Amino acid sequence: MWLAVVLGAVPLLMWLFWQWNDVWYRLVTATLRSSEGGTSLPPGYMGLPVIGETFTFLWYFKFLRRPDDYINSKRRRFDDEIGMYRTHLFGRPSVIVFSPSATKFVYRANESFKTEWPNVELVGKTSVVAVHGKAHARLRTFVTRSVNQPEALRRIAATVQPRMISALDSWAKCPTVTSYKEIKKVTFENIGMFFASFKPGPSLDLLSEYFHGLVSGVRSYPMNIPGFAYYHGLQCRKKAMAILEEELKKRKNKFEDGSSESVNDLMDGLMKLKDEEGGQLSDIEIIDNIVSLLLGGYESTTLSTMWAVYYLAKYPKVLQKLRDETMALKSSKSEQFVTSEEVLKMKYTMKVVDETIRLANVSPFLFRTTTKDVTYKGCTIPEGWNVMLWIRYIHTDPENFNDPLSFNPDRWDVPMAPGTYQVFGGGSRICAGNMLARLQVAIFLYHLTTGYTWKLVNPDAKVKYLSNPKPEDGAEISIEKL
Repeated sequence: MWLAVVLGAVPLLMWLFWQWNDVWYRLVTATLRSSEGGTSLPPGYMGLPVIGETFTFLWYFKFLRRPDDYINSKRRRFDDEIGMYRTHLFGRPSVIVFSPSATKFVYRANESFKTEWPNVELVGKTSVVAVHGKAHARLRTFVTRSVNQPEALRRIAATVQPRMISALDSWAKCPTVTSYKEIKKVTFENIGMFFASFKPGPSLDLLSEYFHGLVSGVRSYPMNIPGFAYYHGLQCRKKAMAILEEELKKRKNKFEDGSSESVNDLMDGLMKLKDEEGGQLSDIEIIDNIVSLLLGGYESTTLSTMWAVYYLAKYPKVLQKLRDETMALKSSKSEQFVTSEEVLKMKYTMKVVDETIRLANVSPFLFRTTTKDVTYKGCTIPEGWNVMLWIRYIHTDPENFNDPLSFNPDRWDVPMAPGTYQVFGGGSRICAGNMLARLQVAIFLYHLTTGYTWKLVNPDAKVKYLSNPKPEDGAEISIEKL
């Protein structure tokens, strides 16, 4: 009898362990809630207790290195008509949204889905990416004026080119360079300059090191224990904050002494920003926004530029068409610098930039949190659940793009289907620096293609996808002057 009990109980316990999250959230969370459209959760599987599908996620992203198959495996197993699946990731019950129509629904329902980063304390709780309502609108308007309007783009275009030109010249003197590493240096120097007027030197080098740790910690599992990326990210944030706080203190002291001069950078603008009642941002709000914008701007621009270098080396016909256009512009002018207006008018160049950013998928997913029970196509997403807009899959789904993993700028000769290009997000929280990012990549490609030829040292290097997608060798290249 005891043998029968054991033989019966063990499989039951194993099944319960395997299905615990699904049993718990379906019975307790879903069925006890009232909803106008029904109480069933989206299809899917929520994994093991506590850890959820973390191992499955890591299996596809880190070990198989086929991140898109994470969604494909769910599409093969479950119904995909509603464009979303339930799961349990980053320590929370979650819903993955992977279709253009379902993503559009989330973007439009601002009151039901609030923006929430998984590790918001690393980004900054009072930053433009984390706040909502009037505070978000005020900050976003200012940031857009500072980095995305025509006058700002003209100023930034002139600011970034000296470092780009100098860097390319120095690369050509080396046998090989790791493009990711070198582009990151140039990008951070430029962003550090027009965000906080930091010139190349020890402080900027330290900031770059700390922000690298921040990037790794933002999408890591929130384990505040030494040895984990999240813990390291918190330590890096504290050190970066100290440097920025010191700079802010110096500026305030100069202002009080009457010896300050107007500095046309983002920090100066945030210090002067006022709301309708004349209130100004606190020190922590100023620094939080500098941190979040540096964090978002430098890594995304670095990766996009690196992938442009990588893909152009892999696709020589595309490179030749791009070079024909950039050389034509260079031959028509006597100045070494190119203006933002000239760059943005180069049609093929901008198609190359857009195709690069689509394939790079620097931000593979965006995060929201439900503020109430939300019903979509008969399924309920409970209040407080994590909602992940799986942007990467939208860009690599053959239903949205023909031969999606090929680098083909000519696909932009015809308009994309609505909702299939979301590299900068969507809705009211679309990336405020989208034009700035595109401009920096395009300017770099102008100077690269008009002055240099290059090739990949390891054209078959494997790609790693965590914490951001890049070749294992950082796209190492050999480069020579034309």
